This record gives sequence, C-alpha cells and structure tokens, in this order.
Amino acid sequence: MKDTTNIVLAGVGGQGILLASKLLCEAALGEGYDVKANEVHGMAQRGGSVIAQIRFGEKVYSPLVETGTARLFIAMEIVEAIRHRKYLAPDGQAFINTQRIIPTTVSSGMADYPSDPEELVRGAIPNHRMADCLELAKQAGSARCVNTVMAGWVSKSLPFSEETWVEVMGRLIKERFQEMNRKAFALGRNLD
Repeated sequence: MKDTTNIVLAGVGGQGILLASKLLCEAALGEGYDVKANEVHGMAQRGGSVIAQIRFGEKVYSPLVETGTARLFIAMEIVEAIRHRKYLAPDGQAFINTQRIIPTTVSSGMADYPSDPEELVRGAIPNHRMADCLELAKQAGSARCVNTVMAGWVSKSLPFSEETWVEVMGRLIKERFQEMNRKAFALGRNLD
C-alpha cells in the first residue's frame, strides 16, 4: 500500500477512543507502515466529544486528517457520527455504533438530542454500516469493550493480519481483561 490511509475515530469521553486508536496504530506499525496519529480530547469527562485521527502508509508526514479524506470513519456514538461526518471521504466507509449517550447539556435541558439519529445517519452518510456494538460488548463481558468490538469490526477493512491484532491486544490490554477483549474483538470481526 503506497497511498496514505486516513482513519478518524469519534465518540465521547469514557468510550475508549484512545485505546482503540492505539490498537489501530500499533497494528499498522506491526505491519511495517509509517504511522502518525493525534487525539482531540474536547471535554475528557464522560459525555464530552473526543476524536482521534490516524494516518498510515509508506511515509506519512502529518497526523492531521483533512475533512473529506478519511477512508475509514469509526463512530462509537451515533450522534458523534453525525457531528464528525465531514471527515469521511466520498468513497470512504463509516462504521457506526448505534449506542446513544445523552450529554449533560441534553439532560439539563440546554439542548436537544435527535429523536431518530439512525434516520439522520441514513440521510447524511451514504456509505455506512450501523450495529449495536454495545450489546456485543456486553456479550463479551463488559460494556467497556465497545472499542474492542469496533476494532474487530473494522479490522477486516484494513491490511493487517489477525495475528498482528492478537499480538497488539496482548501488549496493550491488561492481562485480566485479555479474554474478554479477545471475545469482543472476535464478535466485532464477525459482524456483517
């Protein structure tokens, strides 16, 4: 792969965007690619918007993904998919978790949450896949595994071997959470 591949992850604080980003970066490095990444934390507390940008290829000079250039867009919360869809390339693919996390501005009455975000996604993001990754994470053993479910889901769209993914998870995830995360990854990999 000579071209640089751009990936954007979006979600809210507490969903594991940073770990998912590290998994993707380390998998790319493990396959011999040059990798650059950055994270925009926004409000780091649960409910605040968080995005991560990853670029990998033969030689990458900048970590910044320009709008309209992401080959893969991974949204761990459905409204964050709508908010950050501008990064997706016209021929890019979006992977969207249907989970809804109501921000404090909505629960306090200062803002509204869309009544049908799935319909908004269908109208705004042509090339998308949606799945209830939260339910799969719970099946794996913890709602906190949504990030690993989504890494598994997107893994088949990336040129990294399954062995590389397993090795990376073995290094980055604490031993006591290994089995649960391997199961979450496998559930995601079997989506579609």
